[in-house]
Amino acid sequence: MVLYFLSNVVSPPALIYMGEDKYENEELLKWGFPEDVWFHVDKMSSAHVYLRRPQNMSMEEIPEDLIADCAQLVKANSIVGCKTNNITVVYTEFENLKKTQKMDVGQVGFRDDKKVLTVKVEKRLSEVVNRLNKTKEEKKPNLQEEREERDRQDRAERRKRDGEMRQQEKEEIERKKKEAEQRSYSAIMQEDMMKTNAFAEDVDYRSVEDDFM
Repeated sequence: MVLYFLSNVVSPPALIYMGEDKYENEELLKWGFPEDVWFHVDKMSSAHVYLRRPQNMSMEEIPEDLIADCAQLVKANSIVGCKTNNITVVYTEFENLKKTQKMDVGQVGFRDDKKVLTVKVEKRLSEVVNRLNKTKEEKKPNLQEEREERDRQDRAERRKRDGEMRQQEKEEIERKKKEAEQRSYSAIMQEDMMKTNAFAEDVDYRSVEDDFM
């Protein structure tokens, strides 16, 4: 079972989700999206909370209010953390998570500790937790299918962008080619005009007039 929440501190509302237990967390670790952000109470047992971050949003661009919502939710779902003030919540990109065969169920490590960020949570804010819980939905999704569909759409979007880029490059080449041809044509015309003027300067118009008299 996966629990889904919506945070309305941003528009459109952001999707937050977490596994019901440590076994569900294992599935989330397998099939999370690359853009997801993982939250956990530091040095305490807690739920694994994920934020479905928009693909065009960097980690630095995540609004503080949205981070605070995720931190409050993960604190509320920690047996010890929910009763403790001034805790630290760690968060990082999904792709920075590392799972090895030697790790216990639900346990996870990091590929790069430098990419792990922290946020301090002074105390539980019931109004925030209650607001999020009002949006809670329990579902049994096919996580593998969702990830594969996401990847298919991502590949299709990349192919579309690549095609548009190739078309733009082709149009740019054609434009430069036409400009070069135009410059070449203008140069030829200018050279012809210079030759015509030079010929005109060599003509003795009086002699020409005499020929007709």
